[in-house]
Amino acid sequence: MFMMQRLYSLAVMLVLVLASPTKAQKGIVVFQSDFGLKDGAVSAMKGVALGVSPTLKLEDLTHEIPAYNIWEAAYRLYQTVPYYPKGTVFVSVCDPGVGTERKSVVMLTKSGHYIVTPDNGTLTLLAEHLGIAEIRQIDEAINRLRNSGASYTFHGRDVYAYTAARLAARTITFQQVGPKLPAQIVKLDYQRAEYSNGVVKGNIPVLDVQYGNVWSNIPRTLIDQLGVKPGASVRVQIFHGDTSLYVKTVRMVNTFGEAPLGDDVAYMNSLLNFSIAVNQGNFSEKYKVFSGPDWRIVVSK
Repeated sequence: MFMMQRLYSLAVMLVLVLASPTKAQKGIVVFQSDFGLKDGAVSAMKGVALGVSPTLKLEDLTHEIPAYNIWEAAYRLYQTVPYYPKGTVFVSVCDPGVGTERKSVVMLTKSGHYIVTPDNGTLTLLAEHLGIAEIRQIDEAINRLRNSGASYTFHGRDVYAYTAARLAARTITFQQVGPKLPAQIVKLDYQRAEYSNGVVKGNIPVLDVQYGNVWSNIPRTLIDQLGVKPGASVRVQIFHGDTSLYVKTVRMVNTFGEAPLGDDVAYMNSLLNFSIAVNQGNFSEKYKVFSGPDWRIVVSK
């Protein structure tokens, strides 16, 4: 009887070990690019990753970054990275300077996420909001797909996907990515959100592309500091560079159902940042307002 109980206990322990999340958990690699899905570029990157380890869990952030738009790549990472588990490895390839002297790096954020990307401005917002724990330059003598040395224009496949997969699969440690760099990155310049003398200023980092709503980087805390509550009106002015393209007083709402169809409304988006829209219309198309580091928005009472 004692022997049977002991065997039963051992069997239970074995099942628990095999079912343990730490033992069964797969490494996660999340891909972002400006490649689109019309050809096999994205699939090739995933093929390289699976060639390193077929047990990796591969996800897509987006592959619809507008061509060469480093700013939007930076924003989509900022929008998404914090919602993934610590240890997730992201590959971001928006790389108009591929093959040039820009550095290929892996940044470890203070939140425990890894970003594999060219250091061309893509890391701007993550560095500010999540913080830099450490940055390493990819040593291509070690972390490059075998027999790809003659290729200069597809680092997403040959260097970034390969390095990310090796890191996620724990084939290499972070230290084995390559030499440690100073905790500095190439930064894109833009209007930071700020409050001063009854005026809030910010940037239009991105559009809610499906609907044409304009999102800002102005957090709810600054709108509260301005003293504006839902139901009140605010004056909104939008600039492209130094050119004013929109000036109007609009009502703040919690939901679009609070406003008539076609009205311009201000609201807090899913990131709790100040935004403006045409109720069931396309604000961007109507007013020719777009996004990027050179777009600014000013809010006052």
